[in-house]
Amino acid sequence: MLFQLFWLLFIISALLPLLRQRRVNSARFQSISNLQKRRHSRVITMIHRQEFLSILGLPFNRYINIEDSEQLLRAIRLTPDNIPIDLVLHTPGGLVLASEQIAHALQRHPATVTVFVPHYAMSGGTMIALAADEIIMDENAVLGPVDPQIGQYPAISILKAVERKTPDQVDDRTLILADIAEKALQQVEETVYTLLTKHFDEEKARDIARVLSRGHWTHDFPITCSFLRDLGLHINNEMPGEIYALMDLYPQQPQRRPSVQYIPVPEKVGGERGD
Repeated sequence: MLFQLFWLLFIISALLPLLRQRRVNSARFQSISNLQKRRHSRVITMIHRQEFLSILGLPFNRYINIEDSEQLLRAIRLTPDNIPIDLVLHTPGGLVLASEQIAHALQRHPATVTVFVPHYAMSGGTMIALAADEIIMDENAVLGPVDPQIGQYPAISILKAVERKTPDQVDDRTLILADIAEKALQQVEETVYTLLTKHFDEEKARDIARVLSRGHWTHDFPITCSFLRDLGLHINNEMPGEIYALMDLYPQQPQRRPSVQYIPVPEKVGGERGD
């Protein structure tokens, strides 16, 4: 009897994450559907979190990959030419190939494309955002540099390291990496330039592309809304409340003790303090 009870509890504990995930997925679908109806658009989300998705509750880190590009390209292809696309984007970045495919597909869509960035869209996420007709960001949200990375090193850093050495001090492997790094920089800069020419003249598009792709900062440098405006990009901070509500349906992995706690709607703020 005790053994059977143990197995019953084990099965229930194993199934609970699946049932919980199903409820969350249903709520996400309803939220996306409501937003689509209000904005008369196709709403697509690409939100990368660390979630408990497996039957055993193991966490998975997410980033832009080929599967994302396949699914997103399919969603774009199924969207009629006269229907706008709203992309909710929250990502640390990912594969350049996948990011470029998504960005070019969005740029080619005839109707208006809007990218919403409620928190951050770094690296490949920034490249995708640059393909939009309108970028709407929370006033505290950030984008990031799109400089290519070769293995664990920034491409620009590999080239600078080679420049500081004499030819006899550089081994063949480093020279090969430098050659790859130079090509990667040119390719990414050209991609960003192509995306920007839709809304900027050639000179301005080239200037912005060079700043974002040539490794002026570390790869995780947060580029704020004000800095983006200084570069010449048009950033809108009027984020719809539905986007924040939708983000709540993509929770980060649960912890035993939350790192941040607050009372959402205080009964009284300010005033005199009692003794």
